[in-house]
Amino acid sequence: MISVNEFKNGLTIEVDGDIWRVVEFQHVKPGKGSAFVRSKLKNLRTGAVQEKTFRAGEKVEQAQIDNRKMQYLYADGDNHVFMDTTTYEQLELPVEQIKNELNYLKENMLVNIIMYGNETLGVDLPNTVDLKVAATEPGIKGDTASGGSKPATLETGLVVQVPFFVNEGDVLTINTQDGSYISRA
Repeated sequence: MISVNEFKNGLTIEVDGDIWRVVEFQHVKPGKGSAFVRSKLKNLRTGAVQEKTFRAGEKVEQAQIDNRKMQYLYADGDNHVFMDTTTYEQLELPVEQIKNELNYLKENMLVNIIMYGNETLGVDLPNTVDLKVAATEPGIKGDTASGGSKPATLETGLVVQVPFFVNEGDVLTINTQDGSYISRA
């Protein structure tokens, strides 16, 4: 058991039979009444985000989550195959479970698979990934780096807004949290 006063971002807890990750939290001490903790939690089974308020000092169960380093191998129909880099054991995950993560996954990429006991909860991506531009409109002479943006389709099919100077074949660093362009790699 862990007190809600010890919350920190990324902590995994078990509430109402579900596994949740703390996305944000805020300790609130109103002038009148008792203190409480306002939190934003992400359900690791469904991906849903929910706001929940706890009384200060309330206890919740801490979930023991294992992160297994695995390599993304290939797509096999509606499943995607990952391989444990130490035991060479293979794991198949359905498309529905990793639909958002597929926008950032390339073959042979190393990722962490989130496990709760024997249950696979999903894929934990790195904060940034480098992806190649598959298609975009060519830049026009006179376009400036800060003068706007255009859509670019990346090698995984993800479409992001990029500056005008980005061309096909460029490798870009993309933020996996919100799918935004960071820089050229």
